[in-house]
Amino acid sequence: HEPRKLFWLSLQGSVFNTWKPMWVVLLEDGIEFYKKKSDNSPKGMIPLKGSTLTSPCQDFGKRMFVFKITTTKQQDHFFQAAFLEERDAWVRDIKKAIKCIEGGQKFARKSTRRSIRLPETIDLGALYLSMKDTEKGIKELNLEKDKKIFNHCFTGNCVIDWLVSNQSVRNRQEGLMIASSLLNEGYLQPAGDMSKSAVDGTAENPFLDNPDAFYYFPDSGFFCEENSSDDDVILKEEFRGVIIKQGCLLKQGHRRKNWKVRKFILREDPAYLHYYDPAGAEDPLGAIHLRGCVVTSVESNSNGRKSEEENLFEIITADEVHYFLQAASAKERTEWIKAIQVASRTGK
Repeated sequence: HEPRKLFWLSLQGSVFNTWKPMWVVLLEDGIEFYKKKSDNSPKGMIPLKGSTLTSPCQDFGKRMFVFKITTTKQQDHFFQAAFLEERDAWVRDIKKAIKCIEGGQKFARKSTRRSIRLPETIDLGALYLSMKDTEKGIKELNLEKDKKIFNHCFTGNCVIDWLVSNQSVRNRQEGLMIASSLLNEGYLQPAGDMSKSAVDGTAENPFLDNPDAFYYFPDSGFFCEENSSDDDVILKEEFRGVIIKQGCLLKQGHRRKNWKVRKFILREDPAYLHYYDPAGAEDPLGAIHLRGCVVTSVESNSNGRKSEEENLFEIITADEVHYFLQAASAKERTEWIKAIQVASRTGK
């Protein structure tokens, strides 16, 4: 199964007794977790055979989007996702994996081709890349429904329209079959109650050719904002920018110089980097205005301590405020630096 990342993993009474960011891989019979995505060997493995899954998990009052896996040895493993849709996607796939184990089946990408009878000429991976093309692919939009704003998503009928106009399918019925395959294989994810109900139900086609059914690409930066009233739809100026990157980083405090994990959301036009409590608080703890800033990698932190695994970088704002951040890997640091540089040049 395609590896996917959860920002938080806690193994109570086993390997870790505190929350740590881990790279998590869902296999046919278990879940492997790595300290870094680039690591060759996992830190551990959670067997799924005979395990039970609890979602949502209320064991941590202040943490949102948590679910729990309890193994046959009664060991509890807690996971926290970055947002609701990510948690639901993981829970759905893990339940499928457990069900496949119980039924003596394999949980793998090939299963969809057999069950839906996909034509051998269809390459879902290549089709997915075409759909994500910035010029000729499906346009990602910010859509509103039931006083919620769904960012970086698109409607079900838009997917079918694109497949037909792109001559990937001969008609809408065939397009529905291909879209269902993309959904089952994780290339598309449901957003909103209507599309998620179709996936969890027993309908012949889990994908809906409907303008009110929302979907998103799994690596698009999708998130949903809830609004208590119509007035809340008008967001503050600094939140109106398009999200181009998000993830967790270590941030050094300005006063105590201690390091804490924060969830960062990068927006452009206007260019802001907001950071949040990863436990799931709605309001940001702070914001870094990036217009005219300088960002660069550093070999040591402000205390002069140096480490090969630091992966530090620094943001110096136009007001000459210094921020020291730490990525999980050198590659991730480079990706953040490039993204921030782009936003600082194009945003307000």
